Amino acid sequence: MNITIISVGKLKEKYLKMGIEEYVKRLGGYAKIDLVEVPDEKAPEQLSDADMEIVKRKEGDRILAKINDGTYVIALALDGKMKTSEEMAADLETLMTYGKSKVAFVIGGSLGLHTDVLQRADEKLCFGKMTLPHQLMKLVLVEQIYRSFRIIKGEPYHK
Repeated sequence: MNITIISVGKLKEKYLKMGIEEYVKRLGGYAKIDLVEVPDEKAPEQLSDADMEIVKRKEGDRILAKINDGTYVIALALDGKMKTSEEMAADLETLMTYGKSKVAFVIGGSLGLHTDVLQRADEKLCFGKMTLPHQLMKLVLVEQIYRSFRIIKGEPYHK
């Protein structure tokens, strides 16, 4: 399986980079992982609704440019479906079984994802109602993907 994680903004924190690199290394035996970062749109702290829409549209266009045809897209969104680790594993296994070998997870920037990206998504996934920094979310996501493959293979992993 080829998994791409598309995220907005450059990962700067060394401890997050190290954690993500560790899980990507562990995933090497299960799937090919490609981490794609698109630039975030610079914006002042206080934005009008119209300005927020412009920022999300520009970031969304950058995200959509990185998604290949035939890719199954899972957008991380607060209004997405919450799943257990076992449910996520089962869903990834189903995708693999039915020929969806290219999967992209999409993590938006600080303002979230533009509606064009959400409409392109095949599903929306929520990790909880709390807002997390998108850089931290990337680490949580890659750990859950790793956990999913351990579950699929019936291999032990702490609960």
